[in-house]
Amino acid sequence: MIGRIKVGMASCGIAAGASEVRDLIAALAPEHEVVDVGCIGHCYAEPLVEIETSDGSVFFHSVEPTTPYVQRVLALDPSVQFAPPGERHQCESLHVTALAGQIVPVSLPEYRANGGYEGLLRALEMDPDQVVEMIRASGLRGRGGGGFPTGVKWALMAAQEARHKVLICNADEGDPGAFMDRSLMESLPHQMLEGMLIAAHATGATEAYIYCRAEYPLAVKHLQVAIDQIETAQLNILGGRRVPMRVKEGAGAFVCGEETALIHSLEGKRGTPRFRPPYPTEEGYKGFPSMINNVETFANVPLILRRGAERFADVGVDDSTGTKLFALAGDLEYPGLVEVPMGLTIHDVVHRIGGAREGSVKAIQIGGPSGGCIPAEHFDASIDYDSLGALGAIMGSGGLIAIGQHRCMVKTARYFLDFTTKESCGKCVFCRVGTTRMLEYMDAIVTGNGTEEDLERLEDLGTKVIRGSLCGLGQTAPGPILSTLRFFRDEYLAHVRDGVCPALECDPLVDVIIDSEPCIECGACIRVCPVDAISEEFEVDNSVCTRCNSCIEICPVEAVSRVSGGTD
Repeated sequence: MIGRIKVGMASCGIAAGASEVRDLIAALAPEHEVVDVGCIGHCYAEPLVEIETSDGSVFFHSVEPTTPYVQRVLALDPSVQFAPPGERHQCESLHVTALAGQIVPVSLPEYRANGGYEGLLRALEMDPDQVVEMIRASGLRGRGGGGFPTGVKWALMAAQEARHKVLICNADEGDPGAFMDRSLMESLPHQMLEGMLIAAHATGATEAYIYCRAEYPLAVKHLQVAIDQIETAQLNILGGRRVPMRVKEGAGAFVCGEETALIHSLEGKRGTPRFRPPYPTEEGYKGFPSMINNVETFANVPLILRRGAERFADVGVDDSTGTKLFALAGDLEYPGLVEVPMGLTIHDVVHRIGGAREGSVKAIQIGGPSGGCIPAEHFDASIDYDSLGALGAIMGSGGLIAIGQHRCMVKTARYFLDFTTKESCGKCVFCRVGTTRMLEYMDAIVTGNGTEEDLERLEDLGTKVIRGSLCGLGQTAPGPILSTLRFFRDEYLAHVRDGVCPALECDPLVDVIIDSEPCIECGACIRVCPVDAISEEFEVDNSVCTRCNSCIEICPVEAVSRVSGGTD
């Protein structure tokens, strides 16, 4: 017997066509309750539909918005049911995201029926310093990238004697390919807000802000609905004082992920960092003591209060307790959102969860655009703060990009440096000028005009940018360059010594040719070429060719290919 029908309506589902699927199901099965839920992490399989039955739940993947397909879903056709990779479930450990995709995101009654706000009620029965001590005992560290002990930060805030204190949630998720915070806000807004209310009680905060990037309209919508529900239910009245909660939409500057730059933006100023001390817990938003944690950090807090610090600390390793969310992207079979216990190996995440074939991935880039690149020979490393740091990488907020064997590590590193260079606020010379000079060296290398001395200059300048930059953007921006120079120096040497790109990805070092033997002279390549670089004799003029690959992609017999060439 069919019960509720749940349709994954987070951004990943909507982008895949879930809205049309939901409307069609509602039209074909008006007698059933059709509800919108959040993301369950299998983003590669969207649109996802879950049908509750008397025997349990049945999932359906890649649901097409057509009447015949939806009718098969409603008939519980096993041929279209979803059987996620078994190894993924063996590796994942769902704690923070346990309710994601299971409940209606903006249903306060459903959240409370699943344990929601029990953590807040327990916190209100405790003295604030007891709550702070519980967070400290759990070992929770900031999930925004820095990994600062959360309990220590809360204690610093609680120690401030001020009539007004400000709590801020950093929801300015600016890393390319990252969507951990977005998924949490879209799927479990109440869980994050409950964590903020617990923090307000523990630290004495008198108002709270969520600084969320404006590119997340669904997250902003769900947060505002949830805040209105909290106000109506008076859940934000803590010990007799009301703690107002507000959403502030940011303009999407990457540097505003840094605490002081975020505060400046929140105040209506240009988002640039400032020198510390004073630290935000001493002097932050409008001069008041202010404490900033990110979305995932706050979302962990209700679990700690509800289950206890020891149970939280039992998951993970040493100084990296609990679980971590990762946004898997790149050359993987199963990209999407995953939650794994700290201490799991990179190999398990890439191959057992991400589904990459053994030997198909050359490296991962972890920690956002300024994170390091770790080669496959180190995939047995544990994913924790110390192990990643030893390899020249950072945990970051949780972006993890798999880089296939066919990719150029030099071009990849240049891509990330280009991003951080453009996102630099320009306030300090080391970041503004240093990253620009590094990018110029990288441009020379990928065009075949670099020298071995440029590699030494990159290493020297990179270490100086790290030491001299004011904020975390500049202090980590050289990470992709330095880590690839460390682990993939042979690829750099091929570019500067031999003038070749081993991966055939750097366009100035590559020629496009047509092999006359397999060529059937169908003319498809000539017709698709946007710059008329292919003659009637099926020869490519590489001085005109833009290396767009259109001819390679359309050739039915694979007669067109890229070869080493280009700049002498």
